[in-house]
Amino acid sequence: MNYKQIAQETLQIEAQTLLNSAQNIDDVFDKAVEVILACKGKLIVTGVGKSGLIGAKMAATFASTGTPSFFLHPTEALHGDLGMISQNDVVIAISYSGESEELSSILPHIKRFDTPLIGMTRDRNSTLGKYSDLVIDVVVEKEACPLNIAPTSSTTLTLALGDALAVCLMKARDFKKSDFASFHPGGALGKQLFVKVKDLMRTKDLPIISADTKVKDAIVKISEGRIGTVLITDELGRLLALVSDGDIRRALMSNNFSLEDNVLKYATLNPKAIDNENMLASEALVIIEEMKIQLLVVTDKEKKVTGVLHIHTLIEKGIS
Repeated sequence: MNYKQIAQETLQIEAQTLLNSAQNIDDVFDKAVEVILACKGKLIVTGVGKSGLIGAKMAATFASTGTPSFFLHPTEALHGDLGMISQNDVVIAISYSGESEELSSILPHIKRFDTPLIGMTRDRNSTLGKYSDLVIDVVVEKEACPLNIAPTSSTTLTLALGDALAVCLMKARDFKKSDFASFHPGGALGKQLFVKVKDLMRTKDLPIISADTKVKDAIVKISEGRIGTVLITDELGRLLALVSDGDIRRALMSNNFSLEDNVLKYATLNPKAIDNENMLASEALVIIEEMKIQLLVVTDKEKKVTGVLHIHTLIEKGIS
């Protein structure tokens, strides 16, 4: 059996479903975005089975991108959680057939609250379609399942339409990277979007030497500094150069090397530095990787050294 071919056919079917839907987006989608934007309460997503799983992911995406949202299971709603829905809310109800028994049972109660209802279904004439104020079509020509039964293309399309709604809302609200960071202060995303250079850079006991320092004294300072590098500054504390232990090792191969030499002889002049300690640590890591360096020097606007950021610190803190 050619599993590779089966996988390719599955992806092609689902991809074509998305492309077909993209060509058929209509004004109803615009109206749905406007209804959600005007919502003074929360966006509540509901559905059963596979639709419920998709709905839970949609609610999580909305909530993390600036639209207060949560998922409500229809069965739980029938047993008391309907009280979580108010007139100020908007409900997105998902059912491919539009005839899910559990979902259909709560629709009259939702409308009793006069809460705007956006249905996501293939059939505008279904129970869900008739109760909905707006219907976003979820129409597929074929499920990727070989029996054309298991929800595959239809769930992929539903999820993609949910993402499309979220992206529209983000653009409408001018949702920025800094806003996203505030919703993800912890974990990998938070580290990428929230942690700044000033949070991780070393500012105390920096291994700094003057331009007239001899190599032998620079080696001592490298050992004391424990970052494998010393910074060379002028009399005003402005960055001139840096010398790493690797520079010293390479210098040892020279026939005219002397410990009495001026350290500037083996230094990297005008090393890479940044003068913005509020830069995201993830952006600083990009600079370090692109420049293929171990240490990034941080200065103020006058080029006076304020700190250093080592690649090992970024890795230890999970910045990627």
